[in-house]
Amino acid sequence: MTGSHEDEEPPEHRRHAGYLRALDSVSEAEEAALVATVLRDEDAVMAESAVNHHLERRAAQQLTGPRFPAWAAMMATVIGDRAFLTRRLREWTLLRSLVLDEPWTDEEVLTASDWFQRTAAAAELVTSPAALSLLAEHGRTRRVRNAASRRT
Repeated sequence: MTGSHEDEEPPEHRRHAGYLRALDSVSEAEEAALVATVLRDEDAVMAESAVNHHLERRAAQQLTGPRFPAWAAMMATVIGDRAFLTRRLREWTLLRSLVLDEPWTDEEVLTASDWFQRTAAAAELVTSPAALSLLAEHGRTRRVRNAASRRT
């Protein structure tokens, strides 16, 4: 039997790859519509994975820029009540607060995910002595506590 590898690849894998390509090159003006389209895919797990990949990339690109708040508000509207995406967007917003020395609370940092705590403890952009001390003393994992301790 001689079929191409593409014939053997599950259709959701092809859609995921296509979504990633489209999201990687989408214009700001069309971003919300494309994210909404992806999230309507019948495979919710695959769709959220593609959108999360996009969210991570765009948030990192815009983290300290002036357009981040408007972008985050747009994304929050589009992702709606999808728990994982909502939490990850909220944590990127919290990370921005730490980086830009904007208001944040101990509770926000300590109840954030392991991903957030690891990222905040290791990110060179996070220089807040209060945040690093908090993570060094009360971080959820030894890895977080050690990383933050090395930076305090």
